[in-house]
Amino acid sequence: MEKVLKATGVSKRYGATLALDDVSLTVEPGHIYGLIGRNGAGKTTLLGALTAQLPLTAGTVTYGGAPVWENANALADLCFARELGARLGGGENGLKIKEYLLMGRLFYPHWDEAYAQSLVKQFGLDPKKRIHKLSKGMMSMVTIVLALASRAPVTFLDEPVAGLDVVAREDFYRLLLEDYAATGRTFVISTHILEEAATVFEKVLILKEGKLIENTDTDALLAQFCAVSGAAADVDAACGGYAALHTQTLGSHKSVVVRAPAADLAAKAAGANVELGPLTLQQVFVALCGHEQEGR
Repeated sequence: MEKVLKATGVSKRYGATLALDDVSLTVEPGHIYGLIGRNGAGKTTLLGALTAQLPLTAGTVTYGGAPVWENANALADLCFARELGARLGGGENGLKIKEYLLMGRLFYPHWDEAYAQSLVKQFGLDPKKRIHKLSKGMMSMVTIVLALASRAPVTFLDEPVAGLDVVAREDFYRLLLEDYAATGRTFVISTHILEEAATVFEKVLILKEGKLIENTDTDALLAQFCAVSGAAADVDAACGGYAALHTQTLGSHKSVVVRAPAADLAAKAAGANVELGPLTLQQVFVALCGHEQEGR
């Protein structure tokens, strides 16, 4: 039976800053989750909390019903691959790539060494090169190798495509989907680059100022939003009663993003000269987190 990772009432405070505010969620096995939020929203802190990388101020995290904190059996199934840095402790990160991956082999019981070496070759990495001499993109590649080769049943990647060009990003998502199809592993990916990732995420988690404001299927979330444009009076009539998340006005023309299914708006706007359009995940994210609500 597959195990479920569950957070209940998780809060994390750093001094006066509440980085996570009463977050509860369940990571269901066999899905690819997208974790998105603005800088400082608490994404990395949440990943750290879910993988027992930091003590909680309040709440619990369990895996298969058992707490993850100081639980070797639970942690054996969890991999948190975070961004590498050129510095380690008080000095340069002098580890060689092969030494860093050796640590992965020793730490993760599901480690696939043949797969790791295959990925190193695909990315064109020199195993003897030291971490502090790598470009940001190469550091991201090493992080990706660690995450995929860990074969951990639940794998978290924090900004895995940071520093990668568009070709390398596409390679990453192709590898991710190939591995997912072959293994059915669970992935939770934090990223602020949504263009390529949107089609990969089956489910999406949105953090805003430490609060989890969305936790749903990606398609179901997108279906809840609509862009309405046309003459201002017609748009106002069509959108009456719905929350306007973002408004743009140019002369007598108006464009509004509302949280309402297109079918409902179409029925309400019958006869009105307005255009209805879908939103991308990035547009939904900006509507929810990039603007203050402008009306109800």
